[in-house]
Amino acid sequence: MARYTLRELASVIRSKNSGPYELTFDVIFKDFDGYHMVRDAGIFTKEMFARLYNISEDDIMNIVHFDPAKAIKVTIVRPIPSGALGETDVYGAQQHAPLVTFGFEI
Repeated sequence: MARYTLRELASVIRSKNSGPYELTFDVIFKDFDGYHMVRDAGIFTKEMFARLYNISEDDIMNIVHFDPAKAIKVTIVRPIPSGALGETDVYGAQQHAPLVTFGFEI
């Protein structure tokens, strides 16, 4: 087994609004080998994402593996609607940090 971080395998790790009530996270891998390794190991699950972001699994709307783009997309319910009182990232562009350092063994 080897230990990896997403930062090592991905060329893009980002978050963004998917409407005022949802956030989307995109991980686009550098190559198909890294993408297939992560996809086939089943690293991205509702359980993993819920634990990483301290949210309920019920708040994870979908996890999509998009093979042609060697990408994984996760969409969650926004904890606070975009622009609402108490919300600190109106564009949702600063929510990907936990993914950057996320480590796993395969």
